[in-house]
Order: sequence, then structure tokens, then C-alpha cells
Amino acid sequence: MALIRPLDRRTFLKGAGAAFLATLAPGAAEAIERSDMLFASACDLPGGGSACAVFDERGRILSRIDLPDRGHDVTFDPVSRRAVVFARRPATFAAVFDPRSGKAETTIVSQEGRHFFGHGFFSPDGALLYATENDYDAARGLIGVYDVRAGYSKIGEFETGGMDPHEALLMPDGETIVVANGGIETHPDFGRQKLNLATMEPSLVFIRRRDGQILDKHVLPADLHQLSIRHLAVDAGGAVWFGCQYEGPETERPVLAGCARPGETLRLADLDEAHVGALANYVGSVACSRDGSRVAFASPRGNTVLVLDTATGATIESLSLQEGCGLAPDASLTGLMATGGNGAVCHLPDMAQTMRRAEVVWDNHILAFG
Repeated sequence: MALIRPLDRRTFLKGAGAAFLATLAPGAAEAIERSDMLFASACDLPGGGSACAVFDERGRILSRIDLPDRGHDVTFDPVSRRAVVFARRPATFAAVFDPRSGKAETTIVSQEGRHFFGHGFFSPDGALLYATENDYDAARGLIGVYDVRAGYSKIGEFETGGMDPHEALLMPDGETIVVANGGIETHPDFGRQKLNLATMEPSLVFIRRRDGQILDKHVLPADLHQLSIRHLAVDAGGAVWFGCQYEGPETERPVLAGCARPGETLRLADLDEAHVGALANYVGSVACSRDGSRVAFASPRGNTVLVLDTATGATIESLSLQEGCGLAPDASLTGLMATGGNGAVCHLPDMAQTMRRAEVVWDNHILAFG
């Protein structure tokens, strides 16, 4: 989420106002005032049910909206100061809410024959919302385009050059979209079953935002066609780092991380066997530090977070975090926030000193508000 303009604490407070602060639970207003950054993540509640929570760097929940089903990722529009949490595949809703108060404002429902893949982003001026979608009867990956000022009505869509578009980001130029096409065919009639593992074709595609024209497409070598590209982050130099999930034999351990640029050959990271094995064939989230010098890959199945130097691709450290998946830049230039499925909230690399636990089960992704 590093490409979303940050909402810092002062902006958050200014927009919230005294009335909002007065309504917070005891200690929450003070927590906002003392927080250097704010975050949001989908989560499951201890008594059952799903939600999206705004929390501070210590894991204290400041606001929350309930969701009808499990959420996945969150995006934020600094123009309207509204956030959107997308449903996990193959659900069909996205909830728009005010992160200051936790007030749900409207629900976007995907059109008939489509469902969301859990990710999206706003245009730089906040006028449009873009969402990754599945045209499941035609097995086509799409980017849906929604008019924010017209109540988030859908006004168009364009193809992503592959199927199963998972995460999509807006590049620093504000005009180019990069999409991770996972290459897996699914259909709601079959739940989350994967229907084409023998013929998968994952790809990383660059698309012009204004008209949907495909500018460049990277396809993995044939012997890696079951390496599903899922998650993305952009570093300080404009390189796109991607994390994968392997759908081939469990005994195989391909490299799950790599980077690409438009017009250049896609390359996989140079990882040693131990670090490749620690990721357990599954990367659930990717994020860069605020200065773009570090990129992290989280594996909830391997209980591992791997941090690389973006300039050299060298491994900086491998950290253990139970069911760790959520990643986002923290307030420091080089640090990262991480969350775990057991409620853990911590900062990398000083996990032991910063570990807190929230009374929720965090989902896969974190949005950094500043």
C-alpha cells in the first residue's frame, strides 16, 4: 500500500473533530493523539463474525465496522477521506466507510457475473475506484472502474490480459496500473476450487489507466507456469516486487519472489535454499518500507517474514511470526509493521520489543494511513 498518499495523525484529527474524539472508548482519543501512524485491516472477531478495524502502532483498535463476510484488503482515498474494504474471493461486496468514526456509509455490489478478488485502489484525484474482478463465466480477469461521485456506480471495465487478477497497484506516475494475474480459473459454483492447475498461465501486466491498453506483459517460463503471481509492492526506484504461491507438487520449492519493470525481463530473486523453504510455497503479502529500500514477503504457512534489500536483492533477515501475513510501512524510513493470525501486532525488525496482541484475528493485509 505504499503508493497511497498517507493520512497522518494531524490530518486524521482535523477531519475527525472534537465530536468524534468525544465518542471514542476511554483511552482511544489519547491513543490517536499519541500515534505516529494509523493502520486498517480486515479481521475476524473473537465471538464470531468479520470486521475491518482501524488501529494504532501498538495494536489498539480505534474504530471498527462489521462486515457481512470475510474481508481481504483495504484502500483509502485521501481526497474524500473514505476507505474501502474489499471482500475475499468469491464474495461480491466492498464496504465504504469513514475510518475516523468507523461509520459504514455504503456497500458496493459487483455486477451480475462478476466477483471481487479483494484488492483495489483510487485514482490520484479520488474520482475513480478501481477493483480487480472475475468475469467467471468467460474466465476473464478484469479491472472494474467505479465513479466515486456517482455513489460508486460502475462505469466501465477492461481486461487484465490474463485470468485471476489478484492485487493491482497504481505506479508512481499515476497513469500506469500493474496487475498480478494469478492465472487460476475459479467459478463461484465451485467455491474456491482451482479448475485449471494443469494449464495455468500467471503474468505480470502493465496497463494504461485511462483506456485499459496493455503496455507490457511478463509471463513466467513454461516450467514455472504453476507459480501464481499474487501480491505486489513498488520500491523507491520504481521496480515492482511480486510474491507468488506455488500450485505445483508440494515436494518442489521454487523461488516465490521477484521483480520487474516495464520493458525489461522479469527476474526472480536470488534466494538460498533455506529461505525459499521457509516460505512454504506461499507468500500472502508484500510491502516496501517508506524509503523503498527494503521489501518484505510474508508467509503465514511458513510463519516467516523475509526482508530483502531492494537495491541488491540480497536477504537482510528472516524473521519468525506465527501466521504472519499483514505487512505495511511503519513510521520509520526502513521499518515495517506486521500482523499475525493470532492477533500479533509488531514492528520489524524489533519484534520482541514491539509485540502486542489485539483481541481479533487479523486477515492478510494492512493499510498504512501515514
